[in-house]
Amino acid sequence: MARRELRGARILVTGASSGIGRALARELARRRAETLLVARRGGRLKALCDELASRGAVAAALVADVADPEDRARIAEDVARRWGALDALVNNAGIGAIGPFIDADPGRLRRLMEVNFFAPFELARSLYPYLARGRRPILVNVGSVLGHRAVPGKSEYCASKFAMHGMSDAIRAEFARSGIDVLLASPSTTATEFFDGLGERHAAAARRRGARPEAIARRIVAAMRAGRHEIIPSWGGRALVWFDRLFPACADRLLARWPR
Repeated sequence: MARRELRGARILVTGASSGIGRALARELARRRAETLLVARRGGRLKALCDELASRGAVAAALVADVADPEDRARIAEDVARRWGALDALVNNAGIGAIGPFIDADPGRLRRLMEVNFFAPFELARSLYPYLARGRRPILVNVGSVLGHRAVPGKSEYCASKFAMHGMSDAIRAEFARSGIDVLLASPSTTATEFFDGLGERHAAAARRRGARPEAIARRIVAAMRAGRHEIIPSWGGRALVWFDRLFPACADRLLARWPR
């Protein structure tokens, strides 16, 4: 099958004000896609749109919280008014949490599931009619390698990404009936602001060892163009997944000794 053409494609990206989302916006602009960028931080969104416009790209900002049902309705209304169809929805917005499960605030799991699982799939449900009218449409869910192999200290986050993984697999066949591809992208640790609120030790480790968001964005866009269904961009992430599949008991024993 021919590669998906992104020039002129109508693409919505959530969590676009920083990290992988911002890198995706820039990479899609380089491919001359037309983007609607969604995030909570309006100042950053405007600055990004101005930057992209200065390069000749077409990009619009919509300040919204994807976890808010009223904001999700506004997003769908904007897509209907702006384009009437959608060629790609990139569910990138997400949050993290670190700490022992037994010590966690009960609200932490609910908040993580709301942002990382319920919000992207409710948004996909509301935008499905517009995707179905798109040109070679695709739903892109940015998950995590921890949605393939869970690790201690990140139980709620892992659960939310396992849920995203499972739902992506489940709806892939359903959406195929309408010609909509579903791509699950599962990055490992990335050097972004994602870790800044999780403690300086974790933020410093991410800055030191994490993949560059620009590299992850390039891999995701390449997978979109190629019609891939799933990617794990980093070799370390792929190694973790395959080690767990081949030696699950050994992986469990090693993770039981994971430094706290």
